Amino acid sequence: MAEKLIIIGAGPAGLSAAIYASREGFEPLVVGGMGGGQLELTSIVENYPGFPEGIDGPKLISDLKRQAERFGARFVYEFVNKVDFNTKPYKIFTDGNAYEADAVIVATGADAKWLGIESEKRFRGKGVSSCATCDGAFFKGADVIVVGGGDTAMEDSLFLTRFAKSVTVVHRKDEFRASRIMQEKVLHNDKINVIWNSTVEEIKGDARVNGVVLKDVLTGQTQKLKIDGVFIAIGYTPNTKPFVGSLPLDKQGYIITKDEVLVDGKDGIFIAGDVADHYYRQAATASGSGVKCALRAREYLSNLYYEEKGGK
Repeated sequence: MAEKLIIIGAGPAGLSAAIYASREGFEPLVVGGMGGGQLELTSIVENYPGFPEGIDGPKLISDLKRQAERFGARFVYEFVNKVDFNTKPYKIFTDGNAYEADAVIVATGADAKWLGIESEKRFRGKGVSSCATCDGAFFKGADVIVVGGGDTAMEDSLFLTRFAKSVTVVHRKDEFRASRIMQEKVLHNDKINVIWNSTVEEIKGDARVNGVVLKDVLTGQTQKLKIDGVFIAIGYTPNTKPFVGSLPLDKQGYIITKDEVLVDGKDGIFIAGDVADHYYRQAATASGSGVKCALRAREYLSNLYYEEKGGK
C-alpha cells in the first residue's frame, strides 16, 4: 500500500515539512539519508529565528526531528538512488527498499563544493566555512580569505567586509568569472585584496585556523599567509542525481519549479529548499519552503482522497 506522503531529505526543509504534514495527520515517511544537511556541519547558528543566543546546528536538526516525531512523522535513514515520478503512485528506490507514495516532497538540498584537502576537513567549523552569511559575524576584526572567482565569491567577499578587518580573495586564475559589475565592486573595495593564480595547499592552525599555505600555479612557489578564517566559495552541487529523467533540471542541476514549489506536469510532487534554491541557501528560507510544500501537499492529498470517495 502506498504511503500518503514521502519526504525525501531530513534537513531544515524536509523536517519543517514533516512537522506541518504530521500535524495534519498525514503521518509522512521521511527518507533522510544521513539526515541534517549542511546544518550538521555547522557549529553555532545565530540567524535562525527563535534562538537569541544561537544554537548548535546538529542540536537544531535534532530538535526539529523530535518535533516531527511527536506528531507522527516516521524516519528511515536510507539514501535514495532512483525514483520514478512518471507514473502513479510515485516510486522511490533506496539501496535496500522500494517505496510508493501518493505525494512526494523533495528536499534533498545542495552540498557546498570543497577544496578536497585534508586540513580543510579538520578545521570545518573552526575557522573554515562555506557560508559567509551564516558565519561572517563570527569574524569581526579578523583577517579572512575567500576562495573562488565567481559571483558567490564576490558576494561573500563584499559581505565579509562588514565584519572582517581585511578580506583576501584567492583565485586560481588571472581573472574572475563573475559578472562584470560584481568584479568592479570587489576590485574597487579598499578592504579587499586579490591574490591571482593561486590555490590553497594547506590550512594551518591549532584549535582554530591561524594561516594558510598558498601555491602559485604558474611558478610553483608557495607562501604562508596569516589569517583567521577561510571561506570556500567555489559553488554548490544540488543533490538531484536520483531525479534525472523524472524532474526538470537546469544547467547547474537544480530542480526547475513554478510557483516556487510545484513542477510542471507533476501533480503531487513538491520541491522544498536548496535543491531548487541557488540564491538564498539559508536554513530559515529552507524551513519556510518546507512549510509551503506541506501546505500544498495537504491541499493536494485532501482533494485526492475526497475525489476517490466520490466527493463524500
